Amino acid sequence: MRFPLAVLALGLSAAPLLAAPPVPGRDWPGFRGIRAAGVDPANGPLAWNVAEGKGVAWKVPVPGLAHASPVVWDDKVCIVTAVGPKPAELKVGLYGDIAPVADEGEHEYRAMCFDRASGRLLWNQLAKKAVPAIKRHTKATHANATPATDGKVLVAMFGSEGLHAFDLATGKPLWSQDLGVLDAGFFMVPDAQWGFGSSPVIEQGVVYVQADVQKGSFLAAFDAATGRELWRTPRADVPTWGSPTPYEHGGQLRLAVNGFRHAGGYDAKTGAEVWRMKAGGDIPIPTPQVAHGLIFLTSSHGGPRPIYAVKASAAGDVSLAAGVASNDHVAWSVERDGAYMPTPVVVGDTLFVLRDNGTVSAWDAKTGAKLFLERLGEGNSGYTASPVVAGDRLYLTSEEGETHVIRAGRSFERLGQGALGETLLASPAVSGGTLYFRTRGHLVAIR
Repeated sequence: MRFPLAVLALGLSAAPLLAAPPVPGRDWPGFRGIRAAGVDPANGPLAWNVAEGKGVAWKVPVPGLAHASPVVWDDKVCIVTAVGPKPAELKVGLYGDIAPVADEGEHEYRAMCFDRASGRLLWNQLAKKAVPAIKRHTKATHANATPATDGKVLVAMFGSEGLHAFDLATGKPLWSQDLGVLDAGFFMVPDAQWGFGSSPVIEQGVVYVQADVQKGSFLAAFDAATGRELWRTPRADVPTWGSPTPYEHGGQLRLAVNGFRHAGGYDAKTGAEVWRMKAGGDIPIPTPQVAHGLIFLTSSHGGPRPIYAVKASAAGDVSLAAGVASNDHVAWSVERDGAYMPTPVVVGDTLFVLRDNGTVSAWDAKTGAKLFLERLGEGNSGYTASPVVAGDRLYLTSEEGETHVIRAGRSFERLGQGALGETLLASPAVSGGTLYFRTRGHLVAIR
């Protein structure tokens, strides 16, 4: 449904007062924190061992299975989960099986919030109870999308099971949007259903949702207070799993999205496309990063495995010609070095890219000069969680729950290591130097 621009403008101006903006160093309001940047200013821990209780502030069991990250606002840490009738199969590691998990029965889709200081459960609310409309990959869950909050509402996206909003303080359900069946899987093998993964974003009182699926892909905006759809822009793309990243240019708010047929930028007020480019990998997962007036896009599966640095001023079709590394809209690009699963992170003038095979590379964010390429472990672990930064420390966690701590600098320097003792594919949240991990069966605070 699309509203005329006059009605849209009236709706926005008549909306309730906007929530206060997130506070850096305290709030981590969505996937990878504020605008997906993945950075907290305070130094985090260098070593911990959950099994031995070392470095653990608190640890609480959580039901179900989810790869959604925790989010933090003020004194609350919140998660979402999907609880099935039996323990869910989860196969981690480096493998290429594309088949989905068989029918798993009826699930409860839930949102939960905890006290940030103690881990005490504050509320646990059911969003929906249903048999999943779409199957999941053996490495995925039915709750892959990280929730988002603006301090007033918590918004959870469960793909085909809908978009749901709760009062952050009490857990009271506020509204829901049924967005239909959203089938995200390998577009070349339609029966390979893998599950929805794009996380919602809340910015200036509006919820933005990217839904790149087998049929009927779109980018849409909803009023955060009421759930009213403000606009919906069709996207002629195959399934992708990245989330929209808000950024400003020329005093206007825009949204950067990853994609295969077209990554691009959109006007956040109207949904109009501003720029587009044909990207590289055919299964785009990393979320765009914005720094230094550049939008960093990467993908890895199939194609050239590129890293692109697109100028925030980009307009029109900015796709690179064959054999060309830059143009008027793309500051620099490289091939064969992109990330498949994890989202990169920018710290100062350095872009860090973690690949799913456990190698991490660093690049001059402004010029594209390669600074280093190093392997973290022994090469037998997968890496799905995106790296995060606390102070000058970069945290990179394997699917086995081993976290490598390295200096967030322009040369490779190991600083420490932590062990969670459980599998982990969800990216951690960081607040005030404390790391919050959603493992296979627990929510753990490490400080």
